[in-house]
Amino acid sequence: MNLLNNVEERQLGNLELLARQVVEGFIIGLHKSPFHGFSVEFAEHRLYNPGESTRNLDWKVFARTDKLFVKRFEEETNLRCQLVIDASSSMYFPEKAKNQKKLYLNKIRFSALAASALMNLLQRQRDAFGLSVFAESLQQHTPCKSSTTHYRLLLSYLDQLIQLPERNKQTAAAESLHQIAESIHKRSMVIIFSDMMDSGADSDELFRALQHLKHNKHEVILFHVVDQAKEMELAFDNRPYLFVDMETGEKVRLQSNQIKDQYVAQMKAFKDALRLKCMQYKIDFVEADINKGVNPILQSFLVKRSKMRI
Repeated sequence: MNLLNNVEERQLGNLELLARQVVEGFIIGLHKSPFHGFSVEFAEHRLYNPGESTRNLDWKVFARTDKLFVKRFEEETNLRCQLVIDASSSMYFPEKAKNQKKLYLNKIRFSALAASALMNLLQRQRDAFGLSVFAESLQQHTPCKSSTTHYRLLLSYLDQLIQLPERNKQTAAAESLHQIAESIHKRSMVIIFSDMMDSGADSDELFRALQHLKHNKHEVILFHVVDQAKEMELAFDNRPYLFVDMETGEKVRLQSNQIKDQYVAQMKAFKDALRLKCMQYKIDFVEADINKGVNPILQSFLVKRSKMRI
């Protein structure tokens, strides 16, 4: 069950609480999934490797489980994870209707919640994490740390993104990704949340920016954040609509069925090209439909994390 369906809109303002609930629910679910066994990684322990010192063995855990675990400490942290969020105006789609009172979820809220949940998970693992936010330029860029103070500071940045939407704020994804690639520690994990609708660059520029991240030895996961029904399939009633470009303000009035086939074909071609380039550059491409919840995000992270440890 998607936790988002069970919370009131006001609760989305408390990202720390909601992120913790999402992660704890996810961990419980792991016991019934193919990922069973990962949950021990979330505690302050790791499996004992035969031959290493027994000084830090946790004998209380051994008494309960009959398995050998070693207590983990801050200096054992070996992952730096940079969370990158596109905060251009298109990420605020869909907008809240004037008279709408029920919970609504747009792309920026989804991305902020997913990033918060990942930070919660990373902190449980004592891994370091940072946050980068871009729109027309790189607006926020923090180094990777693992402290609680740092975690709550980044939550406040994410909350500001949700609370302060802006119209006509365009995207410079390519330029920002180049900056991020140069400024973060080598061999980091980079997790990007974006619809990849860069208004200021052609697709080749965007792909070069993604390639730059891989060239610098980063492990990259791109979560392509979309409202699948409305943005990719143009699932609107067959009546006149005024469509407004949230980044440029350009307006066009039409019935969706008049252009639906052509629109869907072009959006599919765009996504297929993006997926192909990611495959070529060995970037994990994950479709992130905001209507399907955050659990697929956490699962994809675990898969990538496990591969990095092998």
